[in-house]
Amino acid sequence: MTFPAVTEIKPHIAALVAQALKELAPGHAEVPVELQRPKQASHGDYACPVAMQLAKALRRNPRDIAKQLSDALPASPFIERVEVAGAGFINIFLKPIARQQVVTRVLTQGDAYGQSRLGAGTKVQVEFVSANPTGPLHVGHGRGAAFGASLANVLAAAGYAVQREFYVNDAGRQMDILALSTWLRYLELNGMAVPFPANAYQGEYVSAMARQIFEQHGARYVHSADHVLAGATPAAEDAERHLDDLIANAKRLLQQDYGYVHGFALTEQLGDCRNDLLEFGVTFDCWFSEQSLYDNGLVARAVALLEQNGHLYQQDGAKWFKATQFGDEKDRVVQRENGQYTYFASDIAYHLNKYERGFGRIIDIWGADHHGYISRVKGAIRGLGLDPEKLEIAMVQFAVLYREGKKVSMSTRAGEFVTLRELRQEVGNDAARFFYVLRKSDQHLDFDLDLAKSQSNENPVYYIQYAHARVCSVLAEWGEDPARLAGADVSPLTTAHESALLARLMEFPDEVEAAARDLSPHLIAFYLRDLAGEFHSYYNAERFLVPDESLRLARLALVTAVRQVMRSGLRLLGVGAPEKM
Repeated sequence: MTFPAVTEIKPHIAALVAQALKELAPGHAEVPVELQRPKQASHGDYACPVAMQLAKALRRNPRDIAKQLSDALPASPFIERVEVAGAGFINIFLKPIARQQVVTRVLTQGDAYGQSRLGAGTKVQVEFVSANPTGPLHVGHGRGAAFGASLANVLAAAGYAVQREFYVNDAGRQMDILALSTWLRYLELNGMAVPFPANAYQGEYVSAMARQIFEQHGARYVHSADHVLAGATPAAEDAERHLDDLIANAKRLLQQDYGYVHGFALTEQLGDCRNDLLEFGVTFDCWFSEQSLYDNGLVARAVALLEQNGHLYQQDGAKWFKATQFGDEKDRVVQRENGQYTYFASDIAYHLNKYERGFGRIIDIWGADHHGYISRVKGAIRGLGLDPEKLEIAMVQFAVLYREGKKVSMSTRAGEFVTLRELRQEVGNDAARFFYVLRKSDQHLDFDLDLAKSQSNENPVYYIQYAHARVCSVLAEWGEDPARLAGADVSPLTTAHESALLARLMEFPDEVEAAARDLSPHLIAFYLRDLAGEFHSYYNAERFLVPDESLRLARLALVTAVRQVMRSGLRLLGVGAPEKM
């Protein structure tokens, strides 16, 4: 049996097991062969549980099946030995050549190493951030942005055709509150003393927009305080109704000019959001307007389709979706008695639009406070006659900032929040992107500002970037072209540190696939930290620029492969790979 100079080891081993399975149990030859990475090196390079999967069907002891499969494995120049362990695992130990050739594969494939065909070109949409454009992005939005961008990168590396989307909430009450808040601050600049509601948007950015309008248009939009407050419910009696009454008065007084104030505030805040995200390394293929769903009649069509399918009823003049029939805690209004559609109605229409665009997978990334929304949205999708399993929801828990061991407080409408821009300015983009994905997205995240800024081994992003910079320093000292290392003889790589690094490099493609399959980019962060740890240990234990040329080139090839994988992994997370630190 002959093999190419560089062989994809995992598919090769799986094919050998499949061949043995076909010989031993031809009726079960289609059973998928899974190869796992044992947690302990003493258990081999791969563990195969197929014997335990077949035990019930074959009515035999799994250890006996494992022994027969092991004996039936075709010969391979890459397998050192095979052992049966535990309840029936087939533990496979590789020869050094099998690990060593990963260096050649990494250096030959470059950026393509680690990418896979798992997604097979399936169209997947990832919708994330989607913050109301009513003010600057805060640190909570930052976690959703970092997670969503990293997940999209991982899915693309795993062979999916990814579209990144931001849903712009440019219709509805929150934008009206922002327009009102801006106009009231504008009136203040013109000497109109209208009490500013405590539940309006308080931030300095609102006053800044008001000043821009005042500088450009003077007193054009001024109306008396009496007219602004006419007929409004007192704030002390009902704060939210008071706000709604002021919005209604603003629309009545300004008429067409209200559209200008509303549009100005939307454009300013959406532009600020775009720039903030762009500076954070987060980009989108599509910025989808909520208002467009009303303009093109899709909200009305979605509600009509639910009604046609028998999932709506009327009560007190409003139309209700029978959400309880789909597992929700109560039924939901989709159209009020005054004819206006609810937020939920536009969300239903938006998801109908996603399905009609032909995505094979639809991934929504929501804040943890939206957990109760899952059942009603999936229920509405089922009510539309669509497959709710195509929609996947990834929840993102809040990030809590700590400085000097103390929690940093934040709130939104009061304007006293820590913005994403402020966080980035304090700790840097790289630390922010990395720290945000250090935990699974649905787990609570404590963000230690002091640790993120520290230049120590305890800071994981510094630890990883320092490993990359160390490799660059070694190669700079060597002074020759790293491209020639792709053809280096790697057989001298035999020490324990080298074997550990080689094994870690072999894991990278599996980690990318696992991160894509489980919607878990934090796995890449964990992997990079482990890879950096193996490299630092190697760096401290061995010299690279040794007199023996074959050993020197082999070690330089190995660390160059480490550098390549570090770059690729950091790129997936949107983190830079500095050459000097």
